[in-house]
Amino acid sequence: MVTTPRTLLNTPEGDRRIECDDRLLVRIDGDPTHALGLDATDKPLSISLPGTQGFLPSVNQQRAPLGTRWNNDSAFRFHRAMARPHHDDDTTGGHPGGSPHTDTSGHPGTSSTGGHPGGRDYSTAPLIVTWETTQACGLSCDHCRAEATPDRHPDELTTEEATALFEEIASFDPQPILVLSGGDPLERPDLFELLETAVDIGVTPSVTPATTSALTHEVIDRFAEIGVGRMAVSLDGASARAHDGFRGEEGTFETAIDAAKYAREVGLSIQVNTTVTAETVDELPKIADRAARLDAAMWEVFFLVPIGRGEELAQLSPERTHEVMEWLYRRSQSAPYRVITVEAPFYRRVAKRIADEEGIGSGRVGSTGAGNGFVFVSHTGEVYPSGFLPESAGNVREQSLPELYQDAPIMEALRDRTSFEGPCGNCPMTETCGGSRSRAYAVTGSPFASDPLCPWAQTGETGASRTR
Repeated sequence: MVTTPRTLLNTPEGDRRIECDDRLLVRIDGDPTHALGLDATDKPLSISLPGTQGFLPSVNQQRAPLGTRWNNDSAFRFHRAMARPHHDDDTTGGHPGGSPHTDTSGHPGTSSTGGHPGGRDYSTAPLIVTWETTQACGLSCDHCRAEATPDRHPDELTTEEATALFEEIASFDPQPILVLSGGDPLERPDLFELLETAVDIGVTPSVTPATTSALTHEVIDRFAEIGVGRMAVSLDGASARAHDGFRGEEGTFETAIDAAKYAREVGLSIQVNTTVTAETVDELPKIADRAARLDAAMWEVFFLVPIGRGEELAQLSPERTHEVMEWLYRRSQSAPYRVITVEAPFYRRVAKRIADEEGIGSGRVGSTGAGNGFVFVSHTGEVYPSGFLPESAGNVREQSLPELYQDAPIMEALRDRTSFEGPCGNCPMTETCGGSRSRAYAVTGSPFASDPLCPWAQTGETGASRTR
């Protein structure tokens, strides 16, 4: 037990202190409540603040939960007498190059002016910033967007340049989610320093480590101690045979399962990422079950964009994609985690139809798009609308990220839905869907063409013509 009062944290305002006494009570401005932290002997302390929402960690763990989330205005992680602000958002983790935090379809926006159903203006600030920390990775997965290599690029952003990037991300209003992806972020020797710096600046990072031997329990302990918001692991099959076979890397399944289980033991939120191809689609029901057993907060289902090594993989047909979308939405209604899709914005149309016609759920699923709620910063500082849409808006070494996101011609054009061509440009759902700009670019060379995976775009049965 704690025998003397100990300060656990300062609020963002800096004028209130939370202290823990020998009865494990926490006082905020003299008002008793409860909190979550470690006592002097590293035993877990149970915490709950009256009136708060989104309380995530389980306290009945062998190890103390080192992270928590409170309400939309203040969230904190606790570790001994230290704590730092934590960004409170329902999405985290992420797909390398995709949108680990994506609200539902990594790319497709909601209005020609960059709006968002929840009121966020995507023309001024993205929901998600993914920084590709490095292209180096010890794996050589068959579907890799980044075409990762064993060695780091000599022109990667330095620690100092990354710090400047974090400060620019913090300057967005509202502040977006930051995801550190790769390659494998663990290939950077300054990774922990980068994560700590981001937290110190006030930006809660999430991380998508590769499932190599470097992803140890000690590394996950550090993620939790630093205050990482969520860790993402990839599962492309529900068994070692299926997952390792798809990735072409033996042992990655067992590493992913072990990492996910241990992360939950130490109170670190996890996300499961799955790539959907003709080879993996039949594994989805079993992966969904596995994600539930792992206590995942989110299941991100990425519909393959044929770039990088992924060009050689077989995609689903538009008709099969539609069937999978319907199954995903129905499954999401009973899942203990949130289901999101990446590069499949027509999921919103499927969800709305099922809700309207069958009365299942609300049909409301969020959406971000390439350059419209989502932005990608490469390992050398190039800024792209998406990791799957390599049309550069500029470089953060020459211009600030807010300037590039808000004002670069490619970003503005992607937020202007009247620039879209073909069925996507004449579809009544363009404002709420918009198609995958990344897939359009990968297949046709134009980010404004129609999404070749959309079942409505391929049949031409988009509905009534859109009013221009």
